[in-house]
Amino acid sequence: MNVSAVDASTPSAAPALAVDAHKGDAGRALCICGSRLMPGAAILCVRAAMRAGAGLVGLAAFDPELLLSVPGASPEVVLLDWSSDALAETGLAQRLAAREDHARLAGPGLGLGTRTRVLVETLLADAFRGPLVLDADALGVLGNEPERLRARGATTILLPHPGEAGRLLGRAIPRDESGRIAAARELSRRSGAICLLKGSRSVIADGERAFVNTSGNPGMATAGSGDVLAGIVVAYLAGAAANPDARFSSLDALRAAVHVHGLAGDLAALRLGARALIASDLIDELPAAQTRHASCSPARCS
Repeated sequence: MNVSAVDASTPSAAPALAVDAHKGDAGRALCICGSRLMPGAAILCVRAAMRAGAGLVGLAAFDPELLLSVPGASPEVVLLDWSSDALAETGLAQRLAAREDHARLAGPGLGLGTRTRVLVETLLADAFRGPLVLDADALGVLGNEPERLRARGATTILLPHPGEAGRLLGRAIPRDESGRIAAARELSRRSGAICLLKGSRSVIADGERAFVNTSGNPGMATAGSGDVLAGIVVAYLAGAAANPDARFSSLDALRAAVHVHGLAGDLAALRLGARALIASDLIDELPAAQTRHASCSPARCS
């Protein structure tokens, strides 16, 4: 493996919206995440997606408790009541087919039950051609068969941490950088998806192409940090899909989201100290992080 070919430069920032843009131009993102026992995953995802610039964020809730807990934390989010058992099992395809999303996210906080398995199978079979982000429990229900994702035929983004990547590949993920790069490339090749292997110096792989992120710090190793990242990713993907003429691809959007997430962590650590950092702090720093990222040159910016 040619590690020297890995790109560690700062990714381009998301293009600015036109002066006459409306919320549809900023991107419509659907988040299917959270549950009765893990409402925080949904709250972190949707708050991050809103703060990352998505024009409209919908939260599909399988558990009615989310309909009560989310509005107080993120009143801007559009709530979708998908709590009916019949809907979750048989009506899901019709609900998805009726939507006009630019990007979709599924997985954080859903749990590993039948409901999540049915959801992932339905998402993969749906005619939606926009970017689909699978994270957390949506990856867990795939077992060690990442090849199942190839049938989708549209851009799919995977956000595994090393444990999830190891289950998908059927082997442990090395801790050294060259081993992590090799694992991300393998998962991308086998799945046909773009893979983000999270962790220190996160690795993004799109087939043989690989990119190593340079922002971030150990304080970001905290519960919910990945949920914030997922929200930023789906927001940037939605914006890119809503504005194809801007020539900001799904890969560009993912690279930018990962770098901004790390910058937010660096700013939070400067303000609070790495040990005190929690996931909500990353959302608080997103405005400054995005401003800083937009001012970076294509060269390294940390």
